[in-house]
Amino acid sequence: MLKSLPWAALGSGLRLHGQESRSLWQTGNAVIDRAREVALQRLKPTQAQLEHAWELHFGSVVFESYGFAPRCALEGERFQQAVSAGASSEELADLREEMAMNGHTRSERERKEFLETFKAAGVTCIFQNAGEEGSDPMRLIKRLAHFTEATDLLRPELTKVLRVEDVLAVKKAGQVSLCFTGNGVPLRQEWQNVRDELRLIRLFHELGIRMMHLTYNRRNPIGDGAGEPHDGGLSDFGQAVVAEMNRVGVMVDVAHSGWKTSLDAAKASKLPMVASHTACADVYRHFRSKPDAVIRAICDTGGYVGVCCISRFLGGEGDIQVFLNHLDHLLKKFGSDHAAIGTDISYTSRFDKEERLKVPRRADGSSPLSSGGDRWEHLWPKDDYQTTIEAEQSIAWTNWPLFTLGLVMRGHSDETIRKVLGGNVMRVLKAQVG
Repeated sequence: MLKSLPWAALGSGLRLHGQESRSLWQTGNAVIDRAREVALQRLKPTQAQLEHAWELHFGSVVFESYGFAPRCALEGERFQQAVSAGASSEELADLREEMAMNGHTRSERERKEFLETFKAAGVTCIFQNAGEEGSDPMRLIKRLAHFTEATDLLRPELTKVLRVEDVLAVKKAGQVSLCFTGNGVPLRQEWQNVRDELRLIRLFHELGIRMMHLTYNRRNPIGDGAGEPHDGGLSDFGQAVVAEMNRVGVMVDVAHSGWKTSLDAAKASKLPMVASHTACADVYRHFRSKPDAVIRAICDTGGYVGVCCISRFLGGEGDIQVFLNHLDHLLKKFGSDHAAIGTDISYTSRFDKEERLKVPRRADGSSPLSSGGDRWEHLWPKDDYQTTIEAEQSIAWTNWPLFTLGLVMRGHSDETIRKVLGGNVMRVLKAQVG
């Protein structure tokens, strides 16, 4: 099948960085290569375009504006032991997350899979979701603990970064890194006074968090989430939250905030702020997208908008071409300084399926691996959108080099593409003065 593809015939004499390559895009990992094959069938590049894109991508600092590091496989026997010991559904959910987020610290197989996948994507740093939806400090700290352990135990191959200089050093060393973002602002929720309520922001900054969502999809004391039917905007307390984040040096993220809340936050922020993983409502209207008026307000702060890889947010067929349409809209209407890529998806270890088979169903037919219902914070308004497996494969996380290829094929300059790949994220991170 591969021989039938015009771009698969990249000659054995092709050289990249002095190394002979049978085919630039092939990795030997069937999951990664199948997703790339699907994307290439839709892009149909020339050999010259493919070669140029690979050179550009792997030579650039690639800083994802919001996403997830490759997820590790379940540890089936260990999980089943917890089930047999009578662990609660909450304990099992925490255990699943721990295994997915730092299983590579215990398994050489998973460590190899994690690092090879990360490097195949050509990503230098991910703004890693290291928080959970909500504002409860104890909930927020769980994922932060998992990824702190991962970066502690996998150094130097995987590093936690805090500054742009750290990211550049990681790139120079040929390693990979995570910069932490939280899925909420940590609040004491004792409501004695505004200053007391906000003092955990500084503490989480010291723990490595460099970006926070003002809201998830529901309303909170800060403002209204993207899923709420009536968006009242940023609250008076929310104004104080934005001011404190600016003071401390934590990037304001409105990816999950309502449109008016996002506009109000942009007016309130004295520093560049972002919508780290979203889409353009003027390309496809969805509650998780942002209209041009909101995007313009974010750009006016000096910030950026990251385009995600969620088909139902992108609309149309939800494939790599539609994804590129959203990036094109940002670049053509708002300029090269304000676009980024925040996939909001991840790669899961090839070994996860076999590990899950080690966990039998309960007597009543239910699975201990079941999530047990929708979380209160999620509030995902229903839609009738339908996509295909192939469309979703075309925007797989490991297809990062193909995103660069698509931008090359759309005629964007190398300078513009470098900004989209990571330059804009680094600029905004550097602008935080805390």
